[in-house]
Amino acid sequence: MIWEATSGTIVNAVTVAVGSGIGLTFSTRIPERYQRIILDCLGLVTVTLGIDAAVLGMGQLVSRYGVGVPTYGARLGMVMVGSLIVGSILGTALRLQERIEGLGRAIHERFFNRRRDGSAARSSTTPSVATGPGTDVAAEGSSDTSAARFAEGFLSASVIFCVGPLTLLGCLANGAQGNPSLLYIKAFLDGFCSMALAASLGAGVAASVVTVLVFQGGLSLLARVTAGGLNELSMQMMNVTGGVLLLATALMLLEIRRIPVANMLPAIFLPPVVIAIVERLGPGLLVRP
Repeated sequence: MIWEATSGTIVNAVTVAVGSGIGLTFSTRIPERYQRIILDCLGLVTVTLGIDAAVLGMGQLVSRYGVGVPTYGARLGMVMVGSLIVGSILGTALRLQERIEGLGRAIHERFFNRRRDGSAARSSTTPSVATGPGTDVAAEGSSDTSAARFAEGFLSASVIFCVGPLTLLGCLANGAQGNPSLLYIKAFLDGFCSMALAASLGAGVAASVVTVLVFQGGLSLLARVTAGGLNELSMQMMNVTGGVLLLATALMLLEIRRIPVANMLPAIFLPPVVIAIVERLGPGLLVRP
């Protein structure tokens, strides 16, 4: 049962791990100026994906459900804005950004600082030419920078890999119908994306495998248990809201503004709740035949 519902997620995690490994292997051979341009390209691609999910997705919903209703687009916009505001407030109250960045740093400390400390211990047995407080401060600063870069790679990759139409629709199809084909397509795309991300952002991208397994696996298992529980409008509005988060991630990759995207993650799951409340207050305002 678990394999049938999560097979696409497992394959996706494997492709991200393999792609990250390849990217890390070649990252030391890629000059910094090329790493920067790769990151800029990924940021622009993420902008395109975000616009496709948010703007074009909203337009498709209006053309399908809002024929003859001039204010239908505004109603959907209110659902999206309400979900984003409430979800962001909830995420900020839960300090999701701090917790996810802390998880990234903890993984870095657990697996990378131990290796660095082991190397330092071995080197301490040999004579040192220049040691002292300045050396310790420099090493500590380098460690902090490395941990911050690791956390940034972990968070950026987690959002890019786990937010978008293919993620939601693929997990629902895999869980409810046992059809992993959409997630297989996503796995293929994520494999190449993880190569480029890992080459620019480092090992934190590989750690996002944990997020892929937990997030997508959880969605697929939830879909398995509650098959058919969400209507098409709710699922599409979740995709639209996810598109806005992709745009926020793109701003971070392009170094335009650092938005706490993790604090906004609960917003993805709120459109079904908002739609249900609106339909209870005024049947037919959103869900139309």
